[in-house]
Amino acid sequence: MKESETPQAKLERLRLLLGRMDSALLAFSGGVDSSFLLRVARDVLGPRLVALTVRSPTADPREAQSAVSLARELGVEHVCVDSDELAIPGYAENPVDRCYFCKGNLFELCHREASRRGISAILDGVNVDDLGDYRPGLRAADEHRVRHPLVEAGLRKQDIRELSREMGLPTWDKPASPCLSSRFPYGTRITRERIAQVAAAEEHLRSLGFRACRVRYHEAIARIEVPVTDLARLCDEELRTSVVRRLRELGFTYVTLDLQGLRSGSLNEVLFADANVPNPGPRAS
Repeated sequence: MKESETPQAKLERLRLLLGRMDSALLAFSGGVDSSFLLRVARDVLGPRLVALTVRSPTADPREAQSAVSLARELGVEHVCVDSDELAIPGYAENPVDRCYFCKGNLFELCHREASRRGISAILDGVNVDDLGDYRPGLRAADEHRVRHPLVEAGLRKQDIRELSREMGLPTWDKPASPCLSSRFPYGTRITRERIAQVAAAEEHLRSLGFRACRVRYHEAIARIEVPVTDLARLCDEELRTSVVRRLRELGFTYVTLDLQGLRSGSLNEVLFADANVPNPGPRAS
């Protein structure tokens, strides 16, 4: 694969490799990448494609709703499974490989459904750019023999957004929405109450027009991340007062704004001093 390849050339490669599959089950989150893959796989595989979405207390419920709507719109058979990651031994303690437990649970559910239906391949929406991030979940994917068609085709996030826009997918400019557990520093116990606290804080920010935002949980401190271009707006007196008031109502004592702005995996930054964890560098979300 050449770096200069066009997104269209990569799309054609994706179609070809999907066309070699007898059938497939897609772990479908409803995000930018898996939505794009759902659309392309539907075009290639038709009724031989099934999508599976896990509903969990650690995920924003809007994501599952979005997944259901898109699968229905595209006419893809869609299975929704309820699961509680917080009940997985070791997950709630929030170790540095927390995502390994989560993805292992997801892919086990996918394998169970695929085996029941006689489906030959399990797919996910990992793209080339994801390989440069700290993602313990990739180990779980390897262990469960999950394929990454977007990686195999050489597709990066920018390619996927561009192609999604050309296809008219509503997700083409959708902000990233990782699970709510990603708001907690490693070693901080994750509970339903804390998840709800963070979710309500982010919902208030979205109600004020901040499409992309994170509220990182540091016990009594809420650390807000928004894109750098939104920092000045959040400091507007009326907005700032509204945010502080609401987050204090939710139980935070101190409300802070991260001047580095929104970036994916900011809580991984503490790991990069460890020689065993590679530093992929800053990456906008």
